[in-house]
Amino acid sequence: MTDDAFVGDVPAGVGAIVVGTFPLASGQWFVPHSHPQHQLAWARRGVLGVAVDESYWVLPRTRALWLPAGVVHRTGATRDAVLCSLYFEPDRCDQGWTEPTPVGVDGLLAHLIAYLGQENLPDDARLRAEAVVLDLLRPLPTTPIDVPSPADDRVRVVADALLADPADSRSLEAHARGVGVSRRTLTRLFVHDTGMNFDRWRTHVRLRASLPLLAEGQPVSRVAHAVGYATASAFLAAFRRTVGTSPGRYLNGDVPPVPSPPSCTEASNLASPDVT
Repeated sequence: MTDDAFVGDVPAGVGAIVVGTFPLASGQWFVPHSHPQHQLAWARRGVLGVAVDESYWVLPRTRALWLPAGVVHRTGATRDAVLCSLYFEPDRCDQGWTEPTPVGVDGLLAHLIAYLGQENLPDDARLRAEAVVLDLLRPLPTTPIDVPSPADDRVRVVADALLADPADSRSLEAHARGVGVSRRTLTRLFVHDTGMNFDRWRTHVRLRASLPLLAEGQPVSRVAHAVGYATASAFLAAFRRTVGTSPGRYLNGDVPPVPSPPSCTEASNLASPDVT
């Protein structure tokens, strides 16, 4: 857990699940925090981003992210959005996912989440609905696109420039001149600090920057140019080469499911908590 992270309190519910809803303005991010409960973060409206260390997930309405209890994370949105969080009491859940796990969200699960968001729902109806929610949780095998942060000040200057403008087309040599080192030195520092060479790291930055735009429904050609690719085909080739699937399949989870979902002995949601 990072030094500046705090633990968010969530009020107890009738069963094992509590639901909270949080409007997010464009560019708004919650500070690093964790919960003693497991959390399922989902965008009721708009597109969310969730960061855990160097990993970053983009969540359109078709997917949510399971965050195990105690995992420090940040949640935010690049455009106006509504975060819907489900909190699962660990002592009432036999959950088997020990790492952040993307989960597919179909129409039925979305409707059930909204149903559980009603504060006046009778207890017996709430518990029955929660059991169905638990049955519907299905993990997606896709992984986040990691963008490790460098420690060296010179590399960080280059990294910050690319994060601010993924379409920046300057070469490694040009960046090296800008921070007063040789091309060879910057190459070595990039690998040392991030575990990736410059080209691979920049590709990850560009692909990660493309996901919120694609999730908003922007055309692939426009997204490709926005993140630094001359053509849509070049962007799609880079995405497939790096991630192993197309952007559409990545975002929609249109791939074979893997591990079994967590199971809980009980479930419930009551009042909306004050943190996400």
